[in-house]
Amino acid sequence: MTSRLAGFHKLSRRERLEKLQRMLQLTDEDSELLQDSPGLPAELADRMIENMVGVFSLPMGLGLNLSVNGRDHLVPMAVEEPSVVAAVSFASKIVREAGGFQAEADPSIMIGQVQVAHYGDPTEASNRILAAREELLALANSFHPTMVRRGGGARDLAVRVLPAPEGPSGEPLLIVHLHIDCLEAMGANLTNTMVEGIAPLIERLTGGKVYLRILSNLADQRLARASCRIPVELLTDGHRPGLALAEGIVQASRFAQADPYRAATHNKGIMNGIDPVAIATGQDWRAIEAGAHAFACRDGRYRPLSTWALQEGSLVGSIELPLALGMVGGRVNVHPGVKLALRLLRATSVREMAQVFAAVGLAQNLAALRVLGSEGIQKGHMALHARGLTERQVEAQAASSSLKQSA
Repeated sequence: MTSRLAGFHKLSRRERLEKLQRMLQLTDEDSELLQDSPGLPAELADRMIENMVGVFSLPMGLGLNLSVNGRDHLVPMAVEEPSVVAAVSFASKIVREAGGFQAEADPSIMIGQVQVAHYGDPTEASNRILAAREELLALANSFHPTMVRRGGGARDLAVRVLPAPEGPSGEPLLIVHLHIDCLEAMGANLTNTMVEGIAPLIERLTGGKVYLRILSNLADQRLARASCRIPVELLTDGHRPGLALAEGIVQASRFAQADPYRAATHNKGIMNGIDPVAIATGQDWRAIEAGAHAFACRDGRYRPLSTWALQEGSLVGSIELPLALGMVGGRVNVHPGVKLALRLLRATSVREMAQVFAAVGLAQNLAALRVLGSEGIQKGHMALHARGLTERQVEAQAASSSLKQSA
């Protein structure tokens, strides 16, 4: 077998499947798995990516009980992990009884970066760029007049001079940041078009050479925040008093604040909640992950995206992270499942959607830390594992019984 399949992308989907079937001796059952999905027709999927041979499905569940700024949301979550949807629903119910999540989100400002080299004196080059600020902004906006008419577009620019990675002998890096209001879009294509468009003018202004011109996924001008305050008695669970559970959550938070090894897993738990919503609603979840983890080490040390503390008899939690989301463009416009998921979510704007994402991340974090700080995470996982084993054993016994009867 070879992975060198010249011209594979030029074949029709049927021809691709036939080729795979011959090469790999696929059974009819194998081929059936690659057929149409009710949620995404094959013809549409074929236009979305190259070399498409099938549609891979994930379960989509609903996170329940979420209240953000007094407004209820059903949360579509596409994920294979059995505990995620249950955890968000459980934690959201506790927070709901305490008044729900409070959240806010910044305007949809994305950063486009232009790298300039061989520019001469960095101070002089920077001053020339800054002196042409209005000209550069007008040029950037000329590439997306419809966005400008809707109230968005390039808003500002800044110049950064970074130390050479080679040390004092190297040329410092001159980086231009273009700040763009993308309104209801995630804004990757918009941002890339604008920074590519202004690159020739920057070269003329500085006499230098532009290399990279691309958006940054560290969208730190586009932050979302959520918080909650839970009276400790609402955390009480059977024989475990609420104060003891709250203390466990606070200790887990302290651990993450002190230790990047723990902070990485702490933040992974937050993304356990955010990523499934991103996938269900057609977001670029890789960009969200990259931005979140870069933001977590913005001061040079990797830290948790959320913190928890005890204040006057209540457990208080907060989260802040960059969320570059979109409600228009890309898969949002074409994927029928994404359109339905957005209707379920009931967010009226991309900023409200970012608030929901942040609240979901904090809810997932609360559920995880509540378990980690008390009984440990494996008890619930083992129960789910045992349930799966039991189901398989029942199926095996039924199959064995059927074989005996047919014999």
